[in-house]
Amino acid sequence: MTTDGIPRYTGDASPYQGGDPYADYRTPGAAGFPFTHLPDLADRRLGAGVLAANDEFFAERENLLKPEAAHFDPELFGHKGKIMDGWETRRRRGTDGAHPFPADEDHDWALIRLGAPGVIHGIVVDTAHFRGNYPQSVSIEGTCVEGTPSPEELLAADVTWTPLVPRTAIAGHAANGFAVDATGRFTHLRLNQHPDGGIARLRVYGEVVPAPEWLAALGTFDLVALENGGRVEDASDRFYSSPTHTIQPGRSRKMDDGWETRRRRGTGNDWVRYRLTEQSVIRAVEIDTGYLKGNAAGWAALSGRDGEDGDWTELLPRTRLQPDSVHRFLLDGAPAVTHVRLDIFPDGGIARLRVHGSLTDAGFVRLRGAAHVVG
Repeated sequence: MTTDGIPRYTGDASPYQGGDPYADYRTPGAAGFPFTHLPDLADRRLGAGVLAANDEFFAERENLLKPEAAHFDPELFGHKGKIMDGWETRRRRGTDGAHPFPADEDHDWALIRLGAPGVIHGIVVDTAHFRGNYPQSVSIEGTCVEGTPSPEELLAADVTWTPLVPRTAIAGHAANGFAVDATGRFTHLRLNQHPDGGIARLRVYGEVVPAPEWLAALGTFDLVALENGGRVEDASDRFYSSPTHTIQPGRSRKMDDGWETRRRRGTGNDWVRYRLTEQSVIRAVEIDTGYLKGNAAGWAALSGRDGEDGDWTELLPRTRLQPDSVHRFLLDGAPAVTHVRLDIFPDGGIARLRVHGSLTDAGFVRLRGAAHVVG
């Protein structure tokens, strides 16, 4: 079944018969869901965390946000039973022998702090390897509470929760995707599973909407960083890895933690176009080719423009790059821009791009207005 172009799966998966545990895993295929090109706001690298859960008897709540796909070991058991790579609660029971099943309103829940606040466009509830022990249905709510609230504060009666995903039946051993049309800016989610069961992973795709007052107080910050509201708009090539890796927090830890293109033959070059947090003046640029040794880009250039239809202006001329190195450049007298384009020649990869600068007055006003509109 398909709803709004998103496939819906139902029912149990077959018991594990051996071999590749993902062989019968249900997904929308290579194209994925229509929102998975967006950043995962629940990425641990951005600071996301699972703050609390009412029950985690079989498997810990923290597993929900692991970045890698869920692992399955059919022979792994512990004192509480089968060890699963996900969040799994005990089986709920009714009030007595005459009423053995849980009531309709009974459910388990987990509180998730997003790594970056933002507007949510899609959510994936992944029940990989939970074949007969997944929840019958799920529902998800969101709220916007600034600062670092405790679980008790989030669950207080005066906190307003907005429905993002209504109570919906899901399938076992499947990627269950949901489009979200709520327009609010959210900082925390409440994941409910009805009545009990296990969920392997939770992914929350959307657009980062940072706190403008914080960025203004910092003065100079990384204008293209994902956590500050920067984003990749387009790229010439995504063959080996995503260009969004270039604006993730921290240094690259291995080769595929950056952006790498296929080998180019003939003429032309590869490029990534980024949107900055808002209109800004750039003062310094950092291009890191960490862990890219025989496949680093040979040269790079950076240009910028102001607005969607502005003309591209050279900010950094074509410059030789070294493998596995951090390159730093100071810019003097750069114009105010909203976008930058990194061109690499002829192909290859970079690990990280850092674009340091400050918001213009107009950029701050627009960013504050956007945050307040959706906050």
